Amino acid sequence: MKRTSVLFSMLGVAAVVLGFSWPWLANRMAGGVSAATVAFGKTIYAERCATCHGANLEGQRDWKSPLLSGRMPAPPHDASGHSWHHPDGVLFRVTKEGPAAVVGGGYESDMPAFAGVMTDEEIRAVLTFIKSTWPERERQYQAEMSRREQEQARLDRAPPNPSSTGKHGL
Repeated sequence: MKRTSVLFSMLGVAAVVLGFSWPWLANRMAGGVSAATVAFGKTIYAERCATCHGANLEGQRDWKSPLLSGRMPAPPHDASGHSWHHPDGVLFRVTKEGPAAVVGGGYESDMPAFAGVMTDEEIRAVLTFIKSTWPERERQYQAEMSRREQEQARLDRAPPNPSSTGKHGL
């Protein structure tokens, strides 16, 4: 009888905890992304990006061939494009600073830099929305690229190892 009471008490506590946490869990998506962030990003995307990149992230027709101006058409941001090949830092910089700042070498693009137009939070929300539309394989690949980018940044910030410079502290 005592064990049964303890078991039912534990089940009751678990039900209460689940009941209180369910709204939070229901608003989370794969990768810990909130549904609210995705919705916010979708709204900003529709306002700032869809004119060129398409309402369905489809990009401009024949996006791999230069326009008459020599500039490239807006690529798709769905799985058929190449956005998922790039780590988060590159996607953020391309959006904030413009492709020319990231690519360099005199590259010209019709895409403006969105610094001063969109906040960092808005840029991240748009990127979160875009990534939420990708199939699992593309999301995993892009997440791995982002992990490698972060690891490289961490290594770049690390102080040099004295043994790797040929100086042995003598």
